[in-house]
Amino acid sequence: MTRHLFGTDGIRGTANTEPMTAETALKVAVATAAQFRRGDHRHQVVIGKDTRLSGYMLEPALTAGFISMGMDVVLVGPMPTPAVAMLTRSLRADIGVMISASHNPFEDNGIKLFGPDGYKLSDAVEAEIERRIGDGVADALPPPAQLGRARRLEDAAGRYIEYVKNTFPRGQRLDGLKIVVDCANGAAYKVAPRVLWELGADVVAIGVDPDGLNINKDCGATATGAMQAAVAAHGADLGIALDGDADRLILADEAGRRIDGDQVMALIAGRLAMDGQLAGGGVAATVMSNLGLERHLNSLGLALHRTKVGDRYVVEHMRAHGLNLGGEQSGHIVLSDHSTTGDGLIAALQVLALVAATGRPASEVCSVFEPVPQVLKNVRFAPRRGGGSPLDDGAVKAAVAEGEGRLREAGRLVIRKSGTEPLIRVMGEADDAALLDDVVDRIVDAVAAADRPADADVEARAGVGTS
Repeated sequence: MTRHLFGTDGIRGTANTEPMTAETALKVAVATAAQFRRGDHRHQVVIGKDTRLSGYMLEPALTAGFISMGMDVVLVGPMPTPAVAMLTRSLRADIGVMISASHNPFEDNGIKLFGPDGYKLSDAVEAEIERRIGDGVADALPPPAQLGRARRLEDAAGRYIEYVKNTFPRGQRLDGLKIVVDCANGAAYKVAPRVLWELGADVVAIGVDPDGLNINKDCGATATGAMQAAVAAHGADLGIALDGDADRLILADEAGRRIDGDQVMALIAGRLAMDGQLAGGGVAATVMSNLGLERHLNSLGLALHRTKVGDRYVVEHMRAHGLNLGGEQSGHIVLSDHSTTGDGLIAALQVLALVAATGRPASEVCSVFEPVPQVLKNVRFAPRRGGGSPLDDGAVKAAVAEGEGRLREAGRLVIRKSGTEPLIRVMGEADDAALLDDVVDRIVDAVAAADRPADADVEARAGVGTS
């Protein structure tokens, strides 16, 4: 069964435009409730959100839908996505809902769904929910006396703060470390600085003044310049940049140099392996992770398991193969001993624990391997009827085949359609940087030519990709 409403990470789109309307949100809630309503117990759903203005529209619509199906709703307000996953399990709820478009600008919003186990839903379950939306569930509505109720969980932030702190080594503190934390004017703007302060750090907090319109704007994990500049300006030991829903992070060392998710995974994998705590003898990461990470892990006798882009595919692979560490180059780090999804704060604490324990600067601790030259270029295209893309064009296929032939074993290519935006992402890696640039440019030109010239807008940058 195919999915049309759900994408790589739940449902996402421009606020107040389909599918991100109050009407569709209500239908999603009703269909999801029908999917998870089972037994005679009092059903319960946890709903969190980030700081987008449109959250005020979507939250009551979702609440109404669940209540109409006889489910009680627990509202936790602005909270990180991993906090919603944790609270869903902690409260023994049937469903968890996060209203967020993650790293996207405020104009967008999204709906992420979690099952009672705190894990994101599978493709099959999402497809079934879509089927229910299409079929309608009016005949499943309960009588008036069985409608649900809504209440607000006042101590939700405190519960999450204690949960995160309990992942930090007992007896260890962050005294003497100055840390910049950029909360992207998003969901973690209260809890992230508090966690670091309670563990003893001298905290410089930025991106903590949300107004509904400034989430991720020139800040956070996708615009790390503000965090990097603050590290240099304040003489900090480390910088942390979270995204809008705080399920991922990018770090900076004491010189303000960027540290991506691949380096974080390499660092944590080495520590877990040394302590005999790395399950499954490897790490799960997506096709976007740097070849240098794979070579480094192999040198330690560890395997790199590659998955499709999207942290939920990483988690599914981890569960299927008994791994306890996985993530994405873009900063989703999943430590399944602690969390069911990516958690930027928990990942940051694992790195900070190593920096504090060694007494060495972050530049030494976090520079684990030498990345292979990597280039990512995004080509915007005009959506086509039937959902096609320039990747279906014969000239594009030929350019990709030619590029793969030129790189051979010296590198690799990953060409894919974004799951969240009308973009074709062209990523390549090779030890020969000049060859790599030429190969990628030829493919980008072919993709742009396959689209209507007026609509082709190439956004190019080297380095880390976004999902």
